[in-house]
This record gives sequence, structure tokens and C-alpha cells, in this order.
Amino acid sequence: MKLVIQRVTEARVDIAGSTVGSISYGLCALVGITHTDTLAQCEWMAEKLLALRVFADEEGKMNRSLRDTGGGILLVSQFTLYGDLSKGTRPSYIDAARPEHAEPLFQAFVDMVRTRASSCQPPIDVATGVFGAMMQVHLINDGPVTIILER
Repeated sequence: MKLVIQRVTEARVDIAGSTVGSISYGLCALVGITHTDTLAQCEWMAEKLLALRVFADEEGKMNRSLRDTGGGILLVSQFTLYGDLSKGTRPSYIDAARPEHAEPLFQAFVDMVRTRASSCQPPIDVATGVFGAMMQVHLINDGPVTIILER
């Protein structure tokens, strides 16, 4: 499983001109799933995502997580994170999980993040795109801060 996480001042996902998910301040995470990913990896990633300390504390150091600051998380499925360019210039997606494996894991991951986020004070909003849809992701990267998390 691979996440590309960006700290954002705002982010949204549009499909055919309509917004299907949006957040203000928080994290936008592109989520890639491979063949060998499991629910245990989803659990680990959900916990790590909510604990990620990339928000400024009183001294301006990146020392606070969404659990400390509140905000939102936008989760977007993205099989192209497993694109392989080791041969040629057209990516191979052989390492990306097939939809019948990836979609239930993505939904489980979303559910795990939502469960954890709902118990936080201040509350954390969780929004998503639509698995398998052609989406336009709009975001304003804050910092910029971009982290790659892989397990």
C-alpha cells in the first residue's frame, strides 16, 4: 500500500463537473493498493495517517497531527501510484491491484480512517472520491508539504 500525502489548505474531487468530496485545511492522500496488501496494512496506514505530525506547533515546528489540530482528510484511490517505468516510457500497472481486490481494501481503509477520525477532539472530517471514476483532484498544497508513506 502506498500513500502520497499532501498538507493542504483546501482540496476537492470533482466528477463530471460536480464536487463529490471536499475538505478545507488538512491532508489529501492519494491511495494506491497492490496485490499483496491486507487489512492489517490498512490499519497501520490509517493510524499513521492520523498521527502524521506535519502541522506547526506554537514554535512553528512541524510537531502536530490532525488529532491535535482538527481539519479534514480527503482520500482518493489512485492505481497509477503503482506505475512502473523501469522499461520504456509507457507505465506498466502490473503492480496495481485489480479492482476486485483494491476496491474492498480501499473502502476498508476509508472506514478505518473514519472510525478513528470520529473519536478525535476536535473532530476530523473525512471525504473521498469515487473508486474507479475519472476524477479531477483540486488542491492547494500548503508549504508545500508532501510525504510518501509505503508499507
